[in-house]
Amino acid sequence: MTPNTSSRAPDDEAFWDTVRAQYDVSPDFINLENGFFGVQARPVFDAFLDHQRQVNGENSYFLRQRFPERHAAILRLLAAFCGVGADELLITRNLVEAMNILIQGYPFEAGDEVLLAGHDYDSVVDTLEMVRQRKSITLARVTIPLAPDSDEQLVGIYEQAITSRTRVLLLTHMVHRTGQIMPVAKIAAMARRHGIDVMVDAAHSFAQIAYTMPDLGADFIAVNLHKWLGAPLGVGLLYIRKARVADIAPLYGDLARDAADIGKLAHFGTVPPAPILNIEDALAFHHSIGAANKEARLRHLKQYWLTRVRAMPRVEVLTPSDPRRSCAIATFNIDGLPARQVVDLLMERHRIFTVTRDIHGRAGVRVTPHLHTRPADLDLLVVAIARIASA
Repeated sequence: MTPNTSSRAPDDEAFWDTVRAQYDVSPDFINLENGFFGVQARPVFDAFLDHQRQVNGENSYFLRQRFPERHAAILRLLAAFCGVGADELLITRNLVEAMNILIQGYPFEAGDEVLLAGHDYDSVVDTLEMVRQRKSITLARVTIPLAPDSDEQLVGIYEQAITSRTRVLLLTHMVHRTGQIMPVAKIAAMARRHGIDVMVDAAHSFAQIAYTMPDLGADFIAVNLHKWLGAPLGVGLLYIRKARVADIAPLYGDLARDAADIGKLAHFGTVPPAPILNIEDALAFHHSIGAANKEARLRHLKQYWLTRVRAMPRVEVLTPSDPRRSCAIATFNIDGLPARQVVDLLMERHRIFTVTRDIHGRAGVRVTPHLHTRPADLDLLVVAIARIASA
């Protein structure tokens, strides 16, 4: 695969119309909740159906004779995309499974401490809570400001919370609640100076913003492939730096592989091949647009509506004002109205679908456009928010 490196302006609507035309989305409502999982582009979805037909037709012959090499080839493509070795990657069902493999397999000892933030993903925190009860570790939490002054401020918040017992630092690269992008590489470098391991939840950042795994400076990274890469539901990815694979014990029973072989963590049993095969098609579509072009377009779409909403009376934006600190995702509130009510009004009166997300003990309305989103859709969102806020 050859990535598209030609530059496309984020507001070149003629070009982005050609991209948008490759998505089939419901005409019944405007979907601005694309953070849950991504709509597959038509060529990717059509390829997925072809894979499923082949698997169904060839049955066990495909699984036994064809799939092992196809699976290995997908790993090589992902490795090139991520900038790491294929022997450092594991295809999982999703980020939650990947984080469970990491957290439950990590060699915690009683008294060890994990440092995390109040904005981290609930399911990952639940896993840590379970391990806390089982292994008598402790969890310490920091609160991250919605509008930080600088990267250094964020690094300092984590560093000041470190104790002699801190063993692991959990970092969310892109906060699903507000869209804030955390300076993971700088925080990870600080943690390394203290001898602390970093586990990165990169569920939303992967294929939404352009980077490779080594850019984050962490030994352990988990992602979803069904969000911004546009692969189907049922595929995630786990990266473990080669030298650290032996430190993670298998979550699923495996006695056949060497301790330094990441395959020891993948004894899942029979898995559906079509979603895994479809990763190649999703990567090809992503490359056809270009990672930098895609990121710039998503940032443009967010700014397109958010800059107008920030100035509205009663509207509070929970996403950093610096456009570099977020990409597609942004969250807002309307003073005096519960976020759930705003979400309901947007859908019932304006046919705009959004979702609520909790942050710092209160709920906000999360808006997440995608490549199939038209500026005209966001114009309607701005009008709808103005009407709700002025009622």
